Amino acid sequence: MTGVTVADHWWWRPGWRPGRRMYTFHVTFGNQPAVLGLAERAQGHLAGLPGLDMVPLRWLHLTTQGIGFTDEVKGTDVEAIVSTARNRLAAVTPVRVTIGPARPVSEGIACAVTPGGTLDPIRNGLRDAIADVWSPDRVPDEAAWEPHVSLAYSNRSGPADDYAAALAGHAEVAPITVGAVELIVLGRDRHVYEWDVHSTVPLSPGGAGGLP
Repeated sequence: MTGVTVADHWWWRPGWRPGRRMYTFHVTFGNQPAVLGLAERAQGHLAGLPGLDMVPLRWLHLTTQGIGFTDEVKGTDVEAIVSTARNRLAAVTPVRVTIGPARPVSEGIACAVTPGGTLDPIRNGLRDAIADVWSPDRVPDEAAWEPHVSLAYSNRSGPADDYAAALAGHAEVAPITVGAVELIVLGRDRHVYEWDVHSTVPLSPGGAGGLP
């Protein structure tokens, strides 16, 4: 027994409603086969267990820094933030991190990102870019940021013991290099986070799109 429980992830958080979209910076993994493989195998261990919505591999992501809802942010501000973010992150070198292993968390199944604090220069650069365009007091307050990659979301509340047991022998991790972040237009209407890419923001030269 783990003593871990999961809660339904899909309650409507403040400001969200069906059809609404958000500008937010994410790290995505479409060109990171090590992460995609880890996720696919971990999800295979969980297959058939009730209460989980698996994240399709194309929608794997690492939430990094929000900007705001699309109906509240001017297009000119978005372009200015992206331009400033590119300047800020041009001074940040690509970052090596390890994703995994997959474990139950408060609202589903996720992989930790280690070492802790390694991605902070990226996020701090994005927050500084938003502050440069707006002001420090308009940067969305997400001080409790804990980088992770969700593989499945819980669609009900209850014990997570079956999930923990299914993953007990799955200790796989994926070392990767993060070389870019993407500004996306995010929605969550169908028990999945899905998006359109607005812009890619590379780290220092040679980091665009992430490295193997």
